[in-house]
Amino acid sequence: MAYLLPAQYEAFGLCAETADELVAAASALMEGWCRRPTLFAAEYTERVRLIAGSQTFRLSYGPLLAGALLSGRVRYARPRRGEDAGVHPDRNAFFVQEIATAFGLPGTWATLDVTTVDLYAGPMEVTLAANFLGVGYNEVELTYMAGFVTVPTQVSAACAQIVKNAQAIPALNVKSSRLDTLEMQYFSGDLIDDGVASMLLPYRAERL
Repeated sequence: MAYLLPAQYEAFGLCAETADELVAAASALMEGWCRRPTLFAAEYTERVRLIAGSQTFRLSYGPLLAGALLSGRVRYARPRRGEDAGVHPDRNAFFVQEIATAFGLPGTWATLDVTTVDLYAGPMEVTLAANFLGVGYNEVELTYMAGFVTVPTQVSAACAQIVKNAQAIPALNVKSSRLDTLEMQYFSGDLIDDGVASMLLPYRAERL
């Protein structure tokens, strides 16, 4: 879906006759650079393996919408090598680990009440509470909503700038040329320049 409407072309410095296909291509390029299927509000399901001793992690896609968390699952899988030290120091580590593993064998998930999750929407940070054994879960799967409902001005501006970069006269960007080999070198061949990247950075997936 295009992030710039025909009625907005002139407002963002494009000709009214700009081909809609070019804007659509620029929009698709933005989605590819941001590593997501769309910048509009969409549902994402993300599975994260937590760091030993930590119950906090960051989601990959933003911005998060109000009431973003839809559902979740958690489990205490068998620790990976070197993670045993994450068990509470005041408990018998091996005893607690065996109990936790018995109640959470790999492949066995428990439903997570997302109303108990602490969500800091700005940095997209999620904090889980420890389970009834006092041992934190080490794997979580969350389903949430992220993206925007109305296209922000900076996204529309980024889309327009990509179109301008594509429309730029190649001769103005030539670094060197050789007629005998029909060779031309350009200073930049990337439609997403530093300015466009800075505008799209808040919408790029943090982690895949």
